[in-house]
Amino acid sequence: MTDYATIDFSDLEAFSVDEVVTHSLVRDVPLPSGKTLALITLDNGRDHTRPNTLGPVGLLEYLHTLQGLRARAAAGEIDAVAVTGKPYILAAGADLSKVGEIPSKDAARKMAQLGHYAFGEMKKIGVPSFAFVNGLALGGGVEVALAADYRTIDSSTPALALPEVFLGIIPGWGGAYLLPNLIGIENALKVVIENPLKNNRTLKGQEAFDLGIADAIFGPGNYLEDSLKWADGVLTGAVKVKRPNEPGKVERLVKWDAAVGIARKMLESRIGTVAKSPYRALDLLKAAKSGTPEEGFEREDEALAELIAGDQFRASIYAFNLVQKRAKKPAGAPDKALAKKVTKVGVIGAGLMASQFALLFVRRLQVPVVITDLDQSRVDKGLEYIRGEIATLLSKGRISSDESNRLNALVSGTTDKAEFADADWVIEAVFEELGVKQDVFAEIEKHVSETAVLATNTSSLSVEQIGAKLAHPERLVGFHFFNPVAVMPLIEVVNAPATDEATLATAMGVAAKLKKTAVITRDTPGFVVNRVLAKVLGEAMHAVDTGTPFEVMNRALDRFGLPMTPFELLELVGLKVGAHVLDTHHAAFPDRFFESSNLHALAEHGRIFDRDDKGKIKGFDKTAVKIVTPPKGTGTPMTEDEIARRVEDGLADEVHRMLEDDVVHAAEDIDLCLILGAGYPFQMGGLTPYLDRVGASERAFGDTFHHPLIKGVE
Repeated sequence: MTDYATIDFSDLEAFSVDEVVTHSLVRDVPLPSGKTLALITLDNGRDHTRPNTLGPVGLLEYLHTLQGLRARAAAGEIDAVAVTGKPYILAAGADLSKVGEIPSKDAARKMAQLGHYAFGEMKKIGVPSFAFVNGLALGGGVEVALAADYRTIDSSTPALALPEVFLGIIPGWGGAYLLPNLIGIENALKVVIENPLKNNRTLKGQEAFDLGIADAIFGPGNYLEDSLKWADGVLTGAVKVKRPNEPGKVERLVKWDAAVGIARKMLESRIGTVAKSPYRALDLLKAAKSGTPEEGFEREDEALAELIAGDQFRASIYAFNLVQKRAKKPAGAPDKALAKKVTKVGVIGAGLMASQFALLFVRRLQVPVVITDLDQSRVDKGLEYIRGEIATLLSKGRISSDESNRLNALVSGTTDKAEFADADWVIEAVFEELGVKQDVFAEIEKHVSETAVLATNTSSLSVEQIGAKLAHPERLVGFHFFNPVAVMPLIEVVNAPATDEATLATAMGVAAKLKKTAVITRDTPGFVVNRVLAKVLGEAMHAVDTGTPFEVMNRALDRFGLPMTPFELLELVGLKVGAHVLDTHHAAFPDRFFESSNLHALAEHGRIFDRDDKGKIKGFDKTAVKIVTPPKGTGTPMTEDEIARRVEDGLADEVHRMLEDDVVHAAEDIDLCLILGAGYPFQMGGLTPYLDRVGASERAFGDTFHHPLIKGVE
């Protein structure tokens, strides 16, 4: 077993000279029974906007604090030790900004070992230990608590989670071994793997208690006092701690491996096998069934060292920073003070997309929203959908009855465009056809005020051309949502040549109030997301059109780790929509985007895959295969490797052209759009770090998107 005490951690300290140190502040607390508890409070000296994080300097201070308490316990000065955090926060885990800069695999291993060394000291103190989870606890913050003998939690805790798998690593300071042995394998799989892959889902205080992560739960009013009394009860024997979720012999012998096997199959079907961290976490959870904690910690040390030093973690940290930081400061955004106030919203159209818009606007902006369509029956159908969704939110407890009544009162429908006269923001969601959109805006402009902003949800048409019939095209802006509207976080805000600063600022302000991430793009075909997707879909159709079997093409891009294959994506967005997008791009860039008459034929046929009654893919539809198969002897099929290289090089070339044309300001904006609008995975870094790593950037334009490359270390 590794003797952590013999390891020299001084190089980690030197690496962390600018660390915001979370200090370990100790005070003795007399308990009602007369016993004395030494209470450690983790506090970095900052307010709640800068949570406690755990870097090498802070970990060493925590270690030395526990070692000092160990000596006091041996001298009989204290009867128990507890750890808690500054107000509302225990700890938000490791300082990711520092972990992402670790210079070598050896340093990464030491980072894992230092966490185990520091937290493990809690078990050596010689008196009972407690963790009082008084608020936010993420990653290492949870592992601080797991290292104690007993835990309480504040019922108002907003988030407790082990999010490491989401970031391309694993819970490496004890979580992968201790948690399943505390709450059982099925619960641990949920916390360690399932929740992080569900957009980083977290647990509330009550949920954490119900799973058995904490032994007691108390309200925020007297949380610390109640926790101290409870700890005193444990010390005197008045409180007996029961852990119903702790795994027994039957679970270890029968359920453990079966649960891991089921989880593995679920992962393979949902995310493929490219992402490394979920599978390393799965291996660690499986191994936690037996053996000592020390053996489990050594496995964590090695796994964490490999992952921290690897490409996927570096790409994940890059992606995480894009979403957390760049998204909050959009490149090219005008002064917020120029934005116009929006007190009423008009939605042109009452179909599904328009109704989703109306629901989102009324929920987030809390202003009157009016929808319109060609006839009253369509308007009524749209209103019925919106009110039904409000009722669903009420039934699920997401909104109160008062809010339900208020939202219903704010939504109305009409066929009379005059009711748009006082709308400050009007958005269309009509058929994706240039003439239709032009006529709709030309008509509505007659009824709205001169200051009203007009927004189009076009996915690939020219915003400038859509506004060709407007008297005031400067008030028109592209505002491209992604489906489903309520879930997808991206909006592409399209800055057309005539769009003025006030209109653009208003669009950015509206996006922020909708709790969406807005990226400003130039008015070019497909903007960002659909231009990249069109490139991929075009290459996929070109491959099968020229004789490559569906099966080969469908596997060729698995190495990208994308959420679905190109043909699954085509069926999801709709074959007719896909054909339209491809046609639009071929018309604009005929030398780089293929047209495919076969895709139109597939659209008429209606499907590519053969599916069972539950929608699960059984294989490729026989008619679809016939449609794309070229006459015998005329095809030139490609291998998976040839296709992958062709797509990689084509994407590198296209993204480089987009940046040269200032479609967006930087490669980071391309990646942000693809992560939030198309579900490109964090471990890929969006797209551009991947293209750099596989050599596509060098092959396509003789350089790389990033300097230095976003890649692992030795």
